[in-house]
Amino acid sequence: MGPPSSSGFYVSRAVAVLLAGLAAALLLALAVLAALYGRCARVPPSELLHRGVPGAAPSRPRTQEEPRPTGHTRPTREPAGTATPGNGRPPGPWDQLRLPPWLVPLHYELELWPRLRPNESWAPTLTFTGRVNITVRCTVATARLLLHSLFLECESAEVRGPLSSGTGDRTAGRVPVDDVWVAFDTQYLVLELGSALQPGGRYVLQLSFSGLVYQDLREGLFFNVYTDQGERRALLASQMEPTFARSVFPCFDEPALKATFNITIIHHPSYVALSNMPKLGQSARRDTNGSTWTVTTFSTTPHMPTYLVALAVCDYAHVDRTERGKEIRIWARKDAIVNGNADFALNLTGPIFSFLEDLFNISYPLPKTDIIALPTFDNSAMENWGLLIFDESLLLMQPNDQVTDKKAVIAFILSHEIGHQWFGNLVTMNWWNDIWLKEGFASYFEFGVINYFNPKFPRNEIFFSNILHNVLSEDHALVSRAVSMKVENFTETSEINELFDLFTYNKGASLARMLSSFLNENLFLSALKSYLKTFSYSNAEQDDLWRHFQMVIDDQNKILLPATVKSIMDSWTHQSGFPVITLNVSTGAIKQEPFYLGKVKNETLLTHNDTWIVPILWIKNGITQSLVWLDKSSKIFPEMQVSAYDHDWVILNLNMTGYYRVNYDTLGWKKLNQQLEKDPKAIPVIHRLQLIDDAFSLSKNNYIEIETALDLTKYLAEEDEIIVWYAVLVNLVTKDLVFDANSYDIYPLLKKYLLKRLISIWNMYSTVIRENVAVLQDDYLALVALEKLFETACWLGLEDCLQLSRELFKNWANHPENEIPSPIKSVILCYGVALGSEEEWDFLLNMYANKTKEEERIQLAYAMSCSKDPWILNRYMEYAITASPFAFNETNIIEVVAASEVGRYIAKDFLVNNWQAVSERYGTQSLVTLMYIIGRTISTDLQITELQQFFGNMLEEQQRLTVHAKLQTIKKKNLENKTRNMRMAAWLWRNM
Repeated sequence: MGPPSSSGFYVSRAVAVLLAGLAAALLLALAVLAALYGRCARVPPSELLHRGVPGAAPSRPRTQEEPRPTGHTRPTREPAGTATPGNGRPPGPWDQLRLPPWLVPLHYELELWPRLRPNESWAPTLTFTGRVNITVRCTVATARLLLHSLFLECESAEVRGPLSSGTGDRTAGRVPVDDVWVAFDTQYLVLELGSALQPGGRYVLQLSFSGLVYQDLREGLFFNVYTDQGERRALLASQMEPTFARSVFPCFDEPALKATFNITIIHHPSYVALSNMPKLGQSARRDTNGSTWTVTTFSTTPHMPTYLVALAVCDYAHVDRTERGKEIRIWARKDAIVNGNADFALNLTGPIFSFLEDLFNISYPLPKTDIIALPTFDNSAMENWGLLIFDESLLLMQPNDQVTDKKAVIAFILSHEIGHQWFGNLVTMNWWNDIWLKEGFASYFEFGVINYFNPKFPRNEIFFSNILHNVLSEDHALVSRAVSMKVENFTETSEINELFDLFTYNKGASLARMLSSFLNENLFLSALKSYLKTFSYSNAEQDDLWRHFQMVIDDQNKILLPATVKSIMDSWTHQSGFPVITLNVSTGAIKQEPFYLGKVKNETLLTHNDTWIVPILWIKNGITQSLVWLDKSSKIFPEMQVSAYDHDWVILNLNMTGYYRVNYDTLGWKKLNQQLEKDPKAIPVIHRLQLIDDAFSLSKNNYIEIETALDLTKYLAEEDEIIVWYAVLVNLVTKDLVFDANSYDIYPLLKKYLLKRLISIWNMYSTVIRENVAVLQDDYLALVALEKLFETACWLGLEDCLQLSRELFKNWANHPENEIPSPIKSVILCYGVALGSEEEWDFLLNMYANKTKEEERIQLAYAMSCSKDPWILNRYMEYAITASPFAFNETNIIEVVAASEVGRYIAKDFLVNNWQAVSERYGTQSLVTLMYIIGRTISTDLQITELQQFFGNMLEEQQRLTVHAKLQTIKKKNLENKTRNMRMAAWLWRNM
């Protein structure tokens, strides 16, 4: 699946949240869903309710306050006895998250018939029917069968077998099915048989079923409604990962239970059907109304898990090319194909496949690759074998995508999803606890692919910007999330969805990069080739990977490790957080300690006692030194000593390949600061980035003084790398500082200090913007960092920034074809409104009305909140709650206004007379959020009391209790920030 949002991409929604969002639709379909959850034709709903079977009536998502069911270990044999009727079932295998290992699926014959027709006014749901014949091998004698099924109405269930070798299921006997019921909480369909299946025997489970397809649900089967060639159209697609195949067809929905699939799709003749494999044939079928439908069959898939099953039914066009004899097609709206929007991705896809084939020495095994661009797809992208699914915004180039990072984003995501063809599709993790084996390595190899095609790309700096910075900002010792989790830690299916996060993607990629760095690229790739070849079309666990690395290590004698690969890497994957490595340059002593948010002097209450086996690559005076290992809490390395009387300096963590932060003693920081002021270019860019990011993070969390971090900024007048400036500004000019009323004292000092140093880098890029903005297209780091540079320069009142904002806004308003450069568009729109009048605001409102893309409308909605005129902001909020003249459905306008500089005061006054309308428009939870936004600067108990009194009548009792605790947390944080800002102000005063 595509990378998560915090790295600039997107992730899927949890099932429970989606169901809650569809509550109205579910209520309307109550009668249907009651049967959907628990009914089978053999057992009527009334009988299921009488027996108290779970899932016989509609369920609701479990709230956070409700207890979770107790976890169970996976059974090794079938429990004795059978379930008995009554008020409920006794404990049994249906209570467990994992399927019992009694049956092994071998092959699926799957037919799906979604009732999608063109030229309709599409309702929020469609129906679909299906049939599946699953050939299984029995491993343990059992008269009870469990497989996954969710939201499906089982219409018939039969079991045939045992199958004779070489004969089909038609000649096999029939095993009686006495009962069929659903365990809804664990999402099982249970078949109670009249006689037991025998070990070693092959059987066929024959199931007919029906279900619903939701618009834009994007889990299981879903459909999009969109506009193409001036007409409203609809398409249908699938998203099975991680556990949504069971909502499309009954199946053994675990990644280790691979099988082959023959897929048939019945669809309207005007549509094209796509699936994992090439089309095998087509025929016609009439429904009961006499309408003709097309039956498209597809070739047999390789062995693969259910989460990779994919299909699409659409009225799309495509472009194609051949790469090494295999067809590649990109499907998109016909308008997009005609306009050439898919050409960039098409021309890149084939070479990426070829590069990875050569890199891993394993050919892509499928005969074709289809990639389809959906109008909306919240998962960003999905790597289904043979049918990759993308959100079109991440695959198609638009005519105005000239000065954006769009090409790089498309290249990164294509590389990620194509990397999954080996990591995930060819070799699949045994279960979801090791999902990082596919997502982490796919994320890591994005950068190898990009670097191959763009050798001048600053690989280390881009990895820091895209991957490392985000995850180091979120990770810490007490986070309840290791990269590789124990299976027994999982008790609910919903917890699997939560694994698609920064730790799986970004930390996983960072650990793969660290592993590569302390071996070498050749050994790293040799081990991966061996691993991929050994487990092709099969499954692996983390320990399998470590064994193949160990085999490669044992076959050579140049790279010596202090422990086994497993011992080293388990210390990183099996525990949360990361270490802070502190070097005392006076003695050469190094120690490690867990990184905590807000380190306290008395750490006796902290429970993180483990250490890491830490590879330390380092440089001394710019020269790379030999790798050393910190395999215990502290060690002395005499070679790292420097004297107070020489000009030596030391930096640990070469190229930031280690997943840790680095601290130094006072002398160590002093030496680095002196070198920066003397000759900053002697320290590589990646390490100037590292010093800034590590120092500010360590100071924020009480490992070093804020003054130590600020000392590193003295040299900045000589800094011409915009990505280093970005690291400075995101750490120094934070949102808390910008919006904190208590920071007004620091503002003039910070303004004077920063503008003196920032003017050089500002002049460089403002000139480019004015004279030749197109040159930025190939400067990825500038595209990433420009927004923060412009935002800060304008916030500090740099007149040239304000003037450039006026010029670009006016030029665009007068000639909309003259697009504002995308990297700075949000800033320019905001300051165009802030420096303008009602005329500029109304212009944006009209632009908003004419935009159809959600992203553009959100950008305009935020820009309109930048107005400095109270009456305009008040009118804006009135428009929002009355949905006139526009609905403003993309975001909560009251919250947006409250978060702006002037708007927090206006929003508070607005709520006095309009809180009920706001609650009706956005829900009562919005009032809680508004309370936090408006109260973001509180620092006393009196302010908390006043705020609670103000919101008192608006909130429910439980909300008031929750809010009080949250406000106390905000107060504590603000007091800490106030102390920090006072020290920053004193330092700025001394260093003017």
